[in-house]
Amino acid sequence: MENLETLNAAHGLGDALRVVAGAGGLPIIEIHSAHATARIALHGAQVLRFKPHRQAADLLFLSDRAVYQTGKAIRGGVPICWPWFGPDPKGLGLPNHGFARTTAWQLTGTERLDDGGVLVELVLRDTPDTRALWPHAFWLKLRVRIGQQLRLELSTHNTGDSTFAITQALHSYLAVGDIAHTQLLGLAGTRFLDKATGAQGVERQQVGEVEFEGEVDRIYQLAPPKLTLVDNHLQRQIHIRSEGSRTAVVWNPGDTVAARLSDLAPGDHRRFVCVETANAGDEVVTLAPGDVATLTCVITSFDADPTAPTYL
Repeated sequence: MENLETLNAAHGLGDALRVVAGAGGLPIIEIHSAHATARIALHGAQVLRFKPHRQAADLLFLSDRAVYQTGKAIRGGVPICWPWFGPDPKGLGLPNHGFARTTAWQLTGTERLDDGGVLVELVLRDTPDTRALWPHAFWLKLRVRIGQQLRLELSTHNTGDSTFAITQALHSYLAVGDIAHTQLLGLAGTRFLDKATGAQGVERQQVGEVEFEGEVDRIYQLAPPKLTLVDNHLQRQIHIRSEGSRTAVVWNPGDTVAARLSDLAPGDHRRFVCVETANAGDEVVTLAPGDVATLTCVITSFDADPTAPTYL
């Protein structure tokens, strides 16, 4: 890992961007654009915070009990699940959600944008350690735009000489005031796999809009590209737009599962909903040598307005 002085000399943008020592000594990119503030960990290339200036509260949930340690996942923000989503597909006991979220990435570029935003680019390449877990050559690039919106573009490059398949997700923890007063709009009538019931192979159909009572763990297939999280407690809407994906994963652990998670404080599960832009379940991405696939998520907030459209 490059030291902070070297990183700032190469990529610092004055008051707009600097790299600092974060919790656990992990390098954190602090961003102050004309429109928003944000924090990104080089560990996992994980966006931890995103707060537009016009919003009173952060759009992303980050646990006060999150663990900041090499090889561990950080609870909150936008973890990157890659090259598999969920359990190790080969059943070899490898880490859930792959290794991208627990590996240090390289900061390769920063830029002030003409609209007052800031662009950050991070890269992860295969190493002997990654090939021991997943035997493929790759180049993974994340471009993060911090402006009036938060835009994440995750590109997978197959740099090897054999075809490989991946599942993946931008695992967004969206902050809400109280999950009991929250709805997710846009998925009515969409079919999903319900992982919370234990009948994981059983497909169901969403009746009405998504509401949250107890554990919710669903993979929505053929999901629309635009969803809206309505937060009646904070009086705002969060719009999620996806590209390169037809899968939406919706997750909240509920009180029973949350009580078993040491990196969540009591009641924390009431303060977030995960609405994930994903290629998961039946949606598998196959890349031949030289192929590139990009998964994009755009998160935008609006104050609640009963006269406004429910989603973009």
